[in-house]
Amino acid sequence: MSQNTEALLSVRNLVINFRQEDGARFNAIKGVSFDIPKHRTVALVGESGSGKSVTSMAIMQLLPPNNTEVGKDSQILFEGHNLLGLSNRELRKMRGKDIAMIFQEPMSSLNPVFTVGDQVAETLMLHASLGRRAAAKRAVELLAEVGLPDPEKKASNYPHELSGGQQQRVMIAMAIACKPKLLIADEPTTALDVTIQKQILQLIADLQKKHGMSVLFITHDLGLVGEFAHDVVVMRHGEIREAGTVEQIFDAPEDSYTRALLACRPHLDRRPERLAVIDDFLKAEGYTEPANRERGYKADDEIVLEVKGLGKYFESREGLFGKRIFHAAKDVSFKLARGKTLGIVGESGSGKTTVGLTLVRLHQATSGQAFFNGKDLFAMSPREFNEYKRRIQIIFQNPYASLNPRFTVEQILTEPMKLHGIGANDSERIKLARDLLNKVDLHGNSLAKYPHEFSGGQRQRIAIARCLTMKPEILICDESVSALDVSVQAQVLNLLQDLQDEFKMSYLFISHDLAVVKHISDQVMVMNKGEVVEQADADSIYLNPAAQYTRKLLSSIPQGRGRVQNQQYLKSDSVIL
Repeated sequence: MSQNTEALLSVRNLVINFRQEDGARFNAIKGVSFDIPKHRTVALVGESGSGKSVTSMAIMQLLPPNNTEVGKDSQILFEGHNLLGLSNRELRKMRGKDIAMIFQEPMSSLNPVFTVGDQVAETLMLHASLGRRAAAKRAVELLAEVGLPDPEKKASNYPHELSGGQQQRVMIAMAIACKPKLLIADEPTTALDVTIQKQILQLIADLQKKHGMSVLFITHDLGLVGEFAHDVVVMRHGEIREAGTVEQIFDAPEDSYTRALLACRPHLDRRPERLAVIDDFLKAEGYTEPANRERGYKADDEIVLEVKGLGKYFESREGLFGKRIFHAAKDVSFKLARGKTLGIVGESGSGKTTVGLTLVRLHQATSGQAFFNGKDLFAMSPREFNEYKRRIQIIFQNPYASLNPRFTVEQILTEPMKLHGIGANDSERIKLARDLLNKVDLHGNSLAKYPHEFSGGQRQRIAIARCLTMKPEILICDESVSALDVSVQAQVLNLLQDLQDEFKMSYLFISHDLAVVKHISDQVMVMNKGEVVEQADADSIYLNPAAQYTRKLLSSIPQGRGRVQNQQYLKSDSVIL
């Protein structure tokens, strides 16, 4: 860690055990120690389950007291005072005023029945002793400070009326309302578009400079860390594997796990046949990157799907008698070759997902044609399309929501087979389900388990296995790896590539993550506001983007150190660090 520096917060020998229902104890945090200096950003990095969020919740004293045990020698010192010894009254006074937190999922953190202005004002009334009128006025000023457009109007909106990026800005406004000394940001940009992600990071950095805060930034993405942090703490399985300045961690990582995290993310300058995963780097013999995979369409490629002029609009009421028409997709056309991948990229609201849902007729197209092996999917009757449901499948973004929590894995996998008459009997279908689980690298004994017993990456594998029960020719991957850790993401991408190589499936790969899209795609289609702005081979579009919008997206990709615009003042001698 940095040698500068008087610590604002010091974690010393933090040990946390959780009591489980069977009486056993799970050791989540194992003697963790680190400092957060004044006016600096410390990044806490690691995979899901590494202990990052538990550590942050311990600092805020938000862990459930009924089943949490903290080590007797553990200390969390904030300006010299041990937070572990504070009363509930003292903790309430501290939270939001001296230490504030931005949570990962703003829609779950914001109250859906109060306007965002009221929620920001509540913080000010509680901690800054402002009256209602003064707090409401200051809330609008804070919404303006975090870059929310038309802040006076937005203050009267409810959370569901704002986009994900706007919701996160509201959470930041609440967090900085009382000018805290320490801001904890727990995965604040996960699953956000690259452009919105960059804006949020820039905003936090600007506010840090303006208010002189310290920041604890929690993430699994080391690419973000290099652009934003001063110091890095790498965690795994509740322990610190490595700590140092961002320069030390990026330029000369000492721990094999740190090197693995840096290498797991897809790179823009090369495309290995397989992405590295954590275990590759933890082997004694080390890791050698495989050769690059060639991508692109060829003149003799068989076209399995040709979409012409796809359009989709939605109507909503406006006023008593009026209606508003929103064009989600406008005149979208493309071709998909057998055994190839077409990547579709763009910001939220660009129409990517609308295209995917329309092709499987979860939305009804309002114009256009989609020829699948010569037959128009949009012109078919529901009965005719029933046969094609098996041949074109979709993997949804959120594996937590797309799997029925009341079904076992066996039921999840065998139900589609029963509906489409696959397998002669139940025993044959169960055997096929077990084979498919092995195919996606899950053990056959998982059949008896329920979705909640699996991690996010494992659930996504189950969702992929469910699609494979239909033996599809086209697989639509709708943001299917966007919320996964970089290492789990690499595993799923490798799995998708293996399946494509074996079964010659064609993929429509929908994502806002341009590095992932370049890795897996043969051709890329860029969308903005429902329209196709550019389409070309993956390498061409990244090397020579023709559209200004594409160049904007590419400039927002996290690349490691030194890319955020305020990096100069973060390292400047003229600023107190």
